[in-house]
Amino acid sequence: MQLGFYFDQTRCTACGTCIVACKDWNDIPAGPVSWMRIITIEKGERDSLFVASLVRTCYHCSNPACLSVCPAGAITKRVEDGIVTVDSQTCLGYESCGLCKEACPYSAPQFSNDRDAKMQKCNFCIERWTEGKKPICVMSCPTRALDAGPLEELQKKYGKVTEVEGFDYSTKTQPSIVCKRKKDIFSNSNKNARFSSIPLAQTD
Repeated sequence: MQLGFYFDQTRCTACGTCIVACKDWNDIPAGPVSWMRIITIEKGERDSLFVASLVRTCYHCSNPACLSVCPAGAITKRVEDGIVTVDSQTCLGYESCGLCKEACPYSAPQFSNDRDAKMQKCNFCIERWTEGKKPICVMSCPTRALDAGPLEELQKKYGKVTEVEGFDYSTKTQPSIVCKRKKDIFSNSNKNARFSSIPLAQTD
């Protein structure tokens, strides 16, 4: 079984509730580390403006790029559910390595500003999942833009769309996500798109 996420871009308002809930549940201190992030995509000007949001987290890829480059074997992919986990005690730290951050196409690996900072990231709220509960980001979303569960079940329920505005599905890593795309009034071109993230100061 492979667990994954569903993201409905037509519902996301970039409110940041998922970010706050994730930080609170996982006791992530104020600072640069955020296991859940939101990117805003803007196109056009004034009366012809297209705005869409995208959640960025660890998508627990079928073939994680971070796992294959980790020299310490600190990253593993669980056989029973496909969750990608990291052992912070084994991790060599950003200053000594940092290869996982460079390899991940979705910037999932996170490091604090501490000198000996070890990699951390979304763990799919493993403790909640083993109790039959969905990840805290899913349960906190006020617009129900997120869902999570076995990838096959998500695909049966929502379809098999894997790309939305601002997100490129990697056929190499195969992120475990299905989506609902917000229709772009400026076609599929990202030529004039502007990307920005919610400042972390707003989430602490």
